[in-house]
Amino acid sequence: MGAADVVPGVSGGTVALVFGIYHRLIEAIRTGSRALGRLLKFDLSGGLALLREVEWKFLLPLLAGVLTAVAALSGVVQHLLENNPIEMAGLFLGLVAGSVVVAWKLLDRRDPFRVMVLVAVSVATFVLLGLRKGTSEESVNQIDNPSLWVFFLSGAVAICAMILPGISGSFILVTLGMYGAVLGSVNERDLLAVGAVTLGCVVGLALFSQVLHWALSQHYSTVMAALIGLMVGSLRVLWPWPAGVDSTALAAPSAPVTLPLILVVVGFVVVVVIEIVGKKFEHRSTIDEADELRSV
Repeated sequence: MGAADVVPGVSGGTVALVFGIYHRLIEAIRTGSRALGRLLKFDLSGGLALLREVEWKFLLPLLAGVLTAVAALSGVVQHLLENNPIEMAGLFLGLVAGSVVVAWKLLDRRDPFRVMVLVAVSVATFVLLGLRKGTSEESVNQIDNPSLWVFFLSGAVAICAMILPGISGSFILVTLGMYGAVLGSVNERDLLAVGAVTLGCVVGLALFSQVLHWALSQHYSTVMAALIGLMVGSLRVLWPWPAGVDSTALAAPSAPVTLPLILVVVGFVVVVVIEIVGKKFEHRSTIDEADELRSV
């Protein structure tokens, strides 16, 4: 999940879903946020009781793995973004396209209303992103040396996407113009900026997990259709030409062409393979649980 969250395109939530741990993750986060709410109201006994209900043996190793992957990969990804923007855009485009396919399969209902939601969000996102002129480097210069509160808000928004199946939190940072700043703060071990992002993530999870639980339980297909539309429309940002991740403009393919196209295919295949492997793990887990029940 950590490796997925570093790269714009693959959702950590999708990885959790295809490996069969998504609902456990959401329930653990939801219980933790309820505990935090009780503690903030100075209800110590209620807060501690809820904290004991959190599946810590599952959550803590998962969190450790996510943080380890983020710390290990941030420098590599930042280097590649700076030196190979067109190639990285191709890879990210393939990853997002693969995630769109995975997310489409997660829809329970594909009726005209959900298709309309998907198309409407896709078009709106595509048009809105086109309103930002110039290069992404120029856009980042508008928020050069972001304030800590900007890091905080970016973390709060991005973490909501990171736990959603089908949408990448890092990709949200790309569209906000904060991906380079956040990645750089992790790579440079800027503890204040990283701390602000982390605090934003905690607050975002606490506020969003309850809403997410309700939305997915009551309006699952509509929410997923909107998320897929967001991903499709946002592909505009990742079109490799004319300047890859350093440009928001659109142009016909020009040199280099071959390697970016190969990386598009590679990114797409990686996501599809992850889904296939995850389904096998989920199927195996279901069989094991059934065997345990029969033995009892």
